Amino acid sequence: MPKTGSPVAIRFEGDVVQVGDRRIVRLPTDVSATLPSRGQVAAAGSIDGVETVTVVEPDGEKGHWLDVAGADGDAVSVDLAVLPTTQWPEPTIPVDLGSALDHSATASARWQAITPMARWEWVRWVAATRNADTRSRRVEVSISKLDAGSSRPCCFDLSSCTDPELARSGRLVAD
Repeated sequence: MPKTGSPVAIRFEGDVVQVGDRRIVRLPTDVSATLPSRGQVAAAGSIDGVETVTVVEPDGEKGHWLDVAGADGDAVSVDLAVLPTTQWPEPTIPVDLGSALDHSATASARWQAITPMARWEWVRWVAATRNADTRSRRVEVSISKLDAGSSRPCCFDLSSCTDPELARSGRLVAD
């Protein structure tokens, strides 16, 4: 059987779209179709030649988008390279969730024991609302579930766009 080479990054130029304060690029349909999941995908690659390890986000319509905040602020397009990886970067933990984890040794220990991918799911679930009361309740439920040994939030659609700044009804609003 012939040897297969190392995976090759998918290279493309993407148009930068400004949504509020955010700068993103929608992945072309053919590029998105090559990714291993309709949900979040950990990826190594580059944005305008700058190496990055990031997470490509779902758009809620079987496609994906990528935050390009680090790209030139005046750029209307960027050169991208995306290579799916199993090595998930650590998510940025929201202050409210981090504080709650700091106050529960059991939940904090469980948090450290789960995979970075699972931690991304918890962060997305907590952040996927504009309603402050709902968010507060999600932080409480997260701690309760982690205390009880849960690894992931339940009933969470991983293929939806859950960034409240960019999504409506689970779909990316940028066009």
